[in-house]
Amino acid sequence: MEEQEQTQKPQANNRRLLLFPIPAQGHINPMLQLANILHSRGFSITIFHTHFNSPAKSKHPHFTFLPISDGLSPTEAPMGNIISFLTLLNSNCVAPFRDCLAGLLADGPIACLITDAIWHFSQSVADGFGTLRIVLRTSSVSSFLVYAAFPTLQEMGDLPKQVSDLASEQH
Repeated sequence: MEEQEQTQKPQANNRRLLLFPIPAQGHINPMLQLANILHSRGFSITIFHTHFNSPAKSKHPHFTFLPISDGLSPTEAPMGNIISFLTLLNSNCVAPFRDCLAGLLADGPIACLITDAIWHFSQSVADGFGTLRIVLRTSSVSSFLVYAAFPTLQEMGDLPKQVSDLASEQH
């Protein structure tokens, strides 16, 4: 009888994972690859996603997809300033993400929340619920080296480039 109860309540074994990629293909694809690996190891997978650039659900019928409001208008899509776009997403997604996570936690425990490193707010939300969170860095080694070089480039005066500096270099 006890074995039967365990098979009827998959959440009780704490094998639920929640994943939340940034809505860019270079972030969605690695997150879904990780989700596939974890699913093959017996985890139940739920993918949070924004309405902007949402993943192809039909290609992953074994996952649960939960859209959250990103609060973006069609004109706020990342046409130029990606930093402003990501800042806006981080601001707009806090409350919808928190509400959605609260609903999932009401259904039972989760093993872990796995978020993209760019979702800065997700750590404080996870902490508020006492939920374990780990970060998936989807960038390559070359990106890591570029980020590591920023302080040196700033010390040398090469960053940040001013618009007037860029204009004079083109002549």
